[in-house]
Amino acid sequence: MKNFSHQFPFSLRKISSKESLVLYISMFVMGACGLAYEYTLSKVASDILGNSIRQWAIIIGVMMFFMGVGSDLQKYFNNRDLVDKFIYFEILIGLLGAFGPITLLYTFAKIPSHYVLVQYFFVTAIGLIIGFEIPLITRINETFISELRLNLGAVLKMDYIGALVGSLVWIFLLPKYFTIMQSAFVLGLANISIALMTFIFFKGLVRQKQKIAASIFVVFILIGVGFFSAKGWTTYSEQFLYRDRILLSETTKYQHIVLTQSRAGDISCYINGHLQFNSFDEAIYHENLVHPAFALSPVHKRVLILGGGDGLALREVLKYKDVQSVTLCDIDPQMTTLAAKNPYFQKLNKNSLQNSRLTIIHNNALIPAGKEMLQIENQNDFQRYSFHDDVEINVINIDAAKFVEQISGVYDIIIIDFPDPNSFDLSKLYSVNFYRHVKKKLSAYGIVVQQSTSPIHAKEVFLCIGRTIKSAGLAVVPYHDNVPTFGEWGWWIGGRAERYSPETIAQKLRTIDTLDVPTKYLTPELIHASLIFGKNQLKSLNSDVNTIDNNRAFAYYLKAWQRE
Repeated sequence: MKNFSHQFPFSLRKISSKESLVLYISMFVMGACGLAYEYTLSKVASDILGNSIRQWAIIIGVMMFFMGVGSDLQKYFNNRDLVDKFIYFEILIGLLGAFGPITLLYTFAKIPSHYVLVQYFFVTAIGLIIGFEIPLITRINETFISELRLNLGAVLKMDYIGALVGSLVWIFLLPKYFTIMQSAFVLGLANISIALMTFIFFKGLVRQKQKIAASIFVVFILIGVGFFSAKGWTTYSEQFLYRDRILLSETTKYQHIVLTQSRAGDISCYINGHLQFNSFDEAIYHENLVHPAFALSPVHKRVLILGGGDGLALREVLKYKDVQSVTLCDIDPQMTTLAAKNPYFQKLNKNSLQNSRLTIIHNNALIPAGKEMLQIENQNDFQRYSFHDDVEINVINIDAAKFVEQISGVYDIIIIDFPDPNSFDLSKLYSVNFYRHVKKKLSAYGIVVQQSTSPIHAKEVFLCIGRTIKSAGLAVVPYHDNVPTFGEWGWWIGGRAERYSPETIAQKLRTIDTLDVPTKYLTPELIHASLIFGKNQLKSLNSDVNTIDNNRAFAYYLKAWQRE
């Protein structure tokens, strides 16, 4: 065993096995918090900037790079006061990790031009400190385990186990009780607790006792205040990002949802910073999404809505008295819960998800059970709502791609109301493979309609979606309308290629002379006009389709809106 007694004020022989265990606990918690900080900063960056996969990959990659840099730089730390250094670093990483996410949000809201600098300051600093700490613990532990292979094995084992536990806690536990900002403060408190525990058990080896004790106390108070103020600070910071007053701000497992209200009383809904609808003109969008499909389809008994967790498309579907069952598949249970219980959503969707009975069945497979009844097992939520006496509404919270792959049965009308393909995750829902599964779910003369972004501002995305749907064996035609909040917007509509042709679909739409249900905006004449596009508006030099591998829709989307 190496003799470091001249470097510490107390004999190392006084240190018991209990103190030795503290090092492993510290490494375990540090590994858990370190990975959780990576996830938290990546999640906040994704919510702010979008493009989640890119943000996660870059931030985690940069942080790990600086962990390596920190591991190398620590060699310049002498062996004197190693415990003091470790405790100071624990205090500092707790402070940075706790306040980093809220600082990023505030910076983006107030001085967006400096956001990237601030983001990577926190990413770099936290990475460096983690890089410092792992070798520091190893060097301290060298006093008790002199053999390198045993020392490294023990320290790294606790780090990796901690990382696994940290990821599980971040995914499954923290979101149940805390917002993403509060979670950062919880992690910060965990680091400060480790600093305090190390200080107590290694007090005999700590030189700057008063300074460290004061630092722990002050930072603990700061993080505690931050935890209880996090929601208010979040709302305050987010308000700078929106012109209108924020009514609701909620981060779910899948997305960040914000509701705002203008002075005129108009309600807007944003998901991950992207506008989803405005109450002023949402009827234009949703009536165009639903009623042309109902006018084309000869049968309306069974309807499938993919996406549409706000209940607005469902509101339009429920106007038809011959609809017997509706299945709404939206991945986010908190979105459908908001649509059912939030008074602003209720007013807009006319309580389409109200007066409900809720059933949750734990199963991991999608299994038909009984007449037009579905069950979802294992950790997926199944909600069965009754709307009047003559229609059965099933709300299923699961990934739409998984749903169409696994569920049996067919539908007369399939309405696809996803957000634009502005990420890799969403792009897969516009792929050839997805549309092939959708086709299998269509009845013989069933109709499918797909919202397809703007044919003006994102022309290549719009046309790529159409080509992709056609390549899956569906005959479709495009139509468009002006939605003032969004500008020119487009949809693709059609059915099985063996039953329909684009010409017959377009002709049917041109000959619609009445709508069977009341509408706020849409008329037969507007449907006729929606088929007319400008010169060369439907022409493209590209011929590729979107697949899970190439994500062409996402690439076109980035190029289109970056140009804007």
